[in-house]
This record gives sequence, C-alpha cells and structure tokens, in this order.
Amino acid sequence: MSMLTPPGMGGKYRITGDKYPRMRRPRGRRRIVLAAVASLAVAGLLGWGSLQLIDVFTGDDNKASAAGGTKDCVTQKAQPDPARQARQKPLPKPGQITVNVFNATPRSGLAKDAADELKKRGFAIGKVGNATKAYDKKVRGTGILLGAKAATDTALPVLGTQLAGAEKQTDTRKGGEVDLILGSQFKDLAKKEDADKALATLAKPAPAPSKPSSVDGKNC
Repeated sequence: MSMLTPPGMGGKYRITGDKYPRMRRPRGRRRIVLAAVASLAVAGLLGWGSLQLIDVFTGDDNKASAAGGTKDCVTQKAQPDPARQARQKPLPKPGQITVNVFNATPRSGLAKDAADELKKRGFAIGKVGNATKAYDKKVRGTGILLGAKAATDTALPVLGTQLAGAEKQTDTRKGGEVDLILGSQFKDLAKKEDADKALATLAKPAPAPSKPSSVDGKNC
C-alpha cells in the first residue's frame, strides 16, 4: 500500500506512486471572467465614442456657455457710459480762453507771431512778451502750457491742440488765464487744419464699451 492511500481504504481506492495528482482550475470559470472583462472594455469604448460625437455636435454651445454666454444673447453696440460723461467737464471754446504768450528763446518776435495766429483762431490774448527768469532759455521742448489745476482737463487740452508736443503744467494761480511759453524747439504752431481736427476729436471722445447685457436672466 502506498503512503498516499488513506488508512482503511484499498482496492480501487488505492493510490499508488509517489506523486500527488495535479489539480487544475476549471476552464469554464476562466472563460466567464475573460468574457466579462471584454464586455466591460467594449462598453467603455462605446461610451467614449458617444461622448465624442455629442461634443462634436454641441461643441459651439458648450464653448459659449463656458465663456459665460448663450446662443440667445444679442450682440449690442458700445453705448456711452452716462457716469463717465457726467465726470467729464464741458470743454471751453477758444474764445472763452485767455492765453498769455511768452518767449523763452533767444529768438525775438516769436511770442507776437504766435499770439497773432492764436487770435486768428479765436483765442483771447492776454499778455505777450519774454518769459520770466524761471523759464527764460530753460524750456527745451516746443513749449509749456501752464495754468491752474482746474484747467488740467479744460483750457489746457484745448490750447494743446494748437501746439504739438507741448508740456502741460499747473501752478497755484486762481484765475482762468493760461500761459503758452515757447521753448527752444518751437518753430510754428500746428497747422490750422490739424488743430481743428484735434479739437473736434477732443470734443467728441470715443464712447466707452458698454457692460454685457442679459437676456432672460442669463448673462451674455
């Protein structure tokens, strides 16, 4: 009797030899597992393909939604900002501005010539002569526009349309007169056509972009 034979058993139950029988996993269970894995893979591919098709046909709408807009929104032109317009002071006309013209260069006659031309263009002329020691032969550019702080966005910009490259400065004066101090690089005032265009542009600035509107409670 072999040592592998259980006690009390013999005959056809006798086990002979000195090796254990090889135990194999049933093949039916392996096939079921493989089939389940394959089914899951196919289902995943089908689902991914469906999402790609949906994205192709609805991509524009999704992008619009991501940007905060909807396909129901209507594009509107830029409208002026009432608050911005309220902050802007009305520009004075040239006849409402009194200009003092001073010559800070060694060349004589520049202040008178510039004053005569400004008078032809509608400006009121005040004092005409040489610049004070604080500016005499010390203005290197085309000129300096000097006035009170209140003239920063009123009289000075209007006068600035007549001389390209002029520097704007303010002082502590109380009156509404402004000074035009001619510098070493001054040759002549801007051409009247160019000055008129600049003045028209200054009087009608471009409107500020309007805020996004909403349609049916949705932001465009």
